[in-house]
Order: sequence, then structure tokens, then C-alpha cells
Amino acid sequence: MNFKVLATKNKLKIFNDPIYGFITIPNSLIFDLIQHKYFQRLRRISQMGLSYLVYPGAHHTRFHHALGSMHLMQKAINVLRFKGVSIAEDEENGLLIAILLHDIGHGPFSHAMEHSIVNNISHEEISLKFMEILNEEFNGSLTLAISIFKGKYPRKFMCQLISSQLDMDRADYLKRDSFYTGVAEGNINSERLITMLNVVNDKLVVEEKGIYSVEKFLVARRFMYWQVYLHKTGIVAEQLVIRVLKRAKELVGKGEDLRCSEALKYFLNSEINKSSFTNKTLGIFAQLDDYDIISAMKDWQNHDDFVLRNLCDMIINRELLKIKLKNKPIKSSQQGSHIEALMEKYQISKAEAGYFVFEGEITNQAYQSKKQHINILLKTGKIKDIVKASDQLNLKALSKPVTKYYICYPKRKM
Repeated sequence: MNFKVLATKNKLKIFNDPIYGFITIPNSLIFDLIQHKYFQRLRRISQMGLSYLVYPGAHHTRFHHALGSMHLMQKAINVLRFKGVSIAEDEENGLLIAILLHDIGHGPFSHAMEHSIVNNISHEEISLKFMEILNEEFNGSLTLAISIFKGKYPRKFMCQLISSQLDMDRADYLKRDSFYTGVAEGNINSERLITMLNVVNDKLVVEEKGIYSVEKFLVARRFMYWQVYLHKTGIVAEQLVIRVLKRAKELVGKGEDLRCSEALKYFLNSEINKSSFTNKTLGIFAQLDDYDIISAMKDWQNHDDFVLRNLCDMIINRELLKIKLKNKPIKSSQQGSHIEALMEKYQISKAEAGYFVFEGEITNQAYQSKKQHINILLKTGKIKDIVKASDQLNLKALSKPVTKYYICYPKRKM
């Protein structure tokens, strides 16, 4: 039922953010985008997936993060304008909208959906689809924002503010995730970094006096990946969610009628990939959030299927698989012995045992020097990559990928 709004809404609202204080909504278009049901869905998408199983405070949402990123973008625009960089009003709007909506395509528990019931389509591609639909609804008001988001806008520094190794996305999530997890090593001075930004030859640079802030940013990023984003318990939890959804899809494919929300049922019943992700699919995807998955798992932990029941029970009651991290690849014999033991103990097939015994690898590279550069503007006017400009020997090491290998297997009777 649609109720007619009699009073005119005050669209210049203020949000009280625990990190930055007051965040203002700059205009009515951005207010209307925030009010839209597609964006409001982000209140029900956890920013850090199941990391709250490790860090109990990590219950913040993609909604929090999107607003924080927009706030930092406002600051960046003001700093660059103060330094003589021309940014027109429509470009400002484009930057704010692009960063506000950059994560709108995330599914339940952030990355778990991308590896289970939706195939070969990333959250960035789904974000773009949302933006294109909203652009139609808002009479072309998002056209410039979409161009910036896609990296096609001719003013390259604007694209870098949205997506680069020192963008407003990273500037917010490192500080925010550090705050909510309580991992102090990840706390960066976003405002200081932004104050040091400038533009030379249409590319983003950091003034020389901000070099130590950049060093701290990269070191903090490394800490956050090892201690938080790639924490072994978090890896197990995410892998279990992926396997729950895969098993559910497998059972539905065999004719099993699983109790779950209509939106989740649609994805379990359909083979969705890049080419089949239509506007209808997008509309159903927009109804999916963390609650669909949690609710389904609570129900499925009583299911007759051995695999589905036990996977769900592990997540709901936080009795996860054991995980071992190693510096060298896991021997296949090690995985095989665990699988055989499970098969014998529970009289299950090798494929079923494979849901509980698996291996993988994780990589951490704090600075991808070959992909993009963080450039430092020296007082002499020269521009140098942060690794060459810094006297911090660690930075060279941070630009090399570090890979670790893991194996997961049950640690208790199922």
C-alpha cells in the first residue's frame, strides 16, 4: 500500500556517525538515492560478512560504509578545490553519487554470494546494473556518476578517487573496520591523507609532507588483512556459507523443496550468470540480504540431509571447522586421509565428505606497485612512486604478494 506524503520532507538531513561525527546530505538528489529501497537494503548487509564471529563488535553495515565514503569524498573535493583544482557542480555530484553507490551490488555476507549461487558476475558489475536502473528512474541524473564509476570519465583523478590504491572506499573501510573490530593497528588518519591530496597532470598525487601518512596507511592495510579480513576463523565461516548455498542449490536441483524466502528460492532454482542476470533478476536480487541466509540456515540445521544440516549447525552455533595455515601448499595425502576418515565414520560419499574437508590459499599484497601507483609530489616538483620516495624499507616488502595455504576439516563429532 502506498501512503500519500502530505508534508514536504526535509531532505538536508544529518547523520551522526561514530567515526566522523556529523555527516551532511548535500542535496535532495542524494537524499532521494539514500531513501531508495535499493540503498536502504545495505542496512541489512554486513560490511564484514561473518567477521563478527571473531570480532563481536563487527556488526556495522554497508550502509554505514557508503555514507562514510561519501563524507570523505566531500572532504576530498573541498581540499582539491582549495588547491585550485577545478571541479564543476555536476562533477561533484557525480563523484558523490559514484562513491555512495559503489557497493550497492553486494549480496548477503558480501562476497559469499559471488562464489556460490551467482556465477561469474562480481558485485561491481551488479552495482553498475543498479546504477543504470536508478539512472532511468532519476531521469539521467546518474550518467556522469556512471562514467566515473566505470573509469571512463576523461578526468582521471576523479576515477582514482573512486577506485585506486588510495581511494575514498579504502580510506573509509580501513578506519571503520578498525574501529568496529577494535584492531587499533588498522586505524589510519583519513582526514590527514585527504588534506595532503593534490592533482598533477590530471592524476592524483600526495604531497611530500603526507608521505608518512601514506606509509602508515599501507602498513595498516597489511595488518588489517592478516588480522581481520584474512583471519583464519573468518575464512572458515565464509567458506561454510558458500558451501551451505552450494549444497542447498544441489538439493533443489534434485527436486528437494527447501524452506526459504522467495528471493533466495529464485536463486537456488536458477542458473544465474552474467548473461542471464536480467533486470528481473536484479529486482529479485534487491530483495536478498543477510537475514534471508540466516533465517534459511536456522531452518536447515534441522534438515534430513547430513551435509546441509551439519554445515548450518556449524555456523549458527559457531562450532566451525578446524583450519591450519601453512607457508607451503597442502599435501593431497593430508586432505585425502581426512576425507576417508569422514566417509568411513559417517557412511557418506566422497563428494559429501568434500564439503567438510577442503583446502585453499589466501594472498595479501598491501601495495600493488605493478597495477597502480601511489605517487608522491616532492617539493622539487618531481613525482615518485611511494616505494621509491619513502625511506621505509618495509614498503618494498609490502609490494610483494605473500601467499599462505590452508586446510579445513572437522574438529568434533558431527
